[in-house]
Amino acid sequence: MPNVDQGEIAKFESLANHWWDREGEFKPLHDINPLRLDYIDEHAGLVGKKVIDIGCGGGILSEAMVHRGARVTGIDLGETPLAVARLHQQESGVDVDYQCISAEDMAHAHPGEFDIVTCMEMLEHVPRPESIVEACARLVKPGGHVFFSTINRCPKSWLLAIFGAEYVLKLLPRGTHEYKRFIRPSELARWARTSELQVRDITGMIYNPVTRHYRLSADDTDVNYLMHTRLDNA
Repeated sequence: MPNVDQGEIAKFESLANHWWDREGEFKPLHDINPLRLDYIDEHAGLVGKKVIDIGCGGGILSEAMVHRGARVTGIDLGETPLAVARLHQQESGVDVDYQCISAEDMAHAHPGEFDIVTCMEMLEHVPRPESIVEACARLVKPGGHVFFSTINRCPKSWLLAIFGAEYVLKLLPRGTHEYKRFIRPSELARWARTSELQVRDITGMIYNPVTRHYRLSADDTDVNYLMHTRLDNA
């Protein structure tokens, strides 16, 4: 069975035209993008690297990595977000190879071809996230880097990521997330190790509702977090 939830695809396709509106529904993605970008660049170095961005959506991270000197392929199963990504790249002049293909199919066709694999804010939207993790491990070269970001599953994450972000602060449309789909760091780390990825770092992304700014914190992974893994050389 395809590892896709058509309801989740439809949800993001309905919002796709707002992907590059920095004050719209995707404002949180724009706000955290500099943190994600710096984290990837600091741990792996983007200049000259061949990168695949899994679940790229409208291309916010993909384009930013090109600006840092990477050669980027962006894949997604949402046709409308990809159309928005391609339109924006025409406007920005940033060269990204966008493809409508699943991570699993891409891994079958291009195993071990990428220096860096990124999978950000995507795992919590698919039926079998462990399958995506395995595909990421197959796509990366030996010695290469794989980065994930997702949301922890604990009472604090429900309070802040769903009730706070969607109902109180209205940072996200209601229904963006489902608590049962959230992933504990221990679960993601276990899937990574099963796929022969070594966990190198786990860092939280913290939102301050007063200043309305995000920051990284190695001490607080209760809500959003980043994970850096690496496929050790054979």
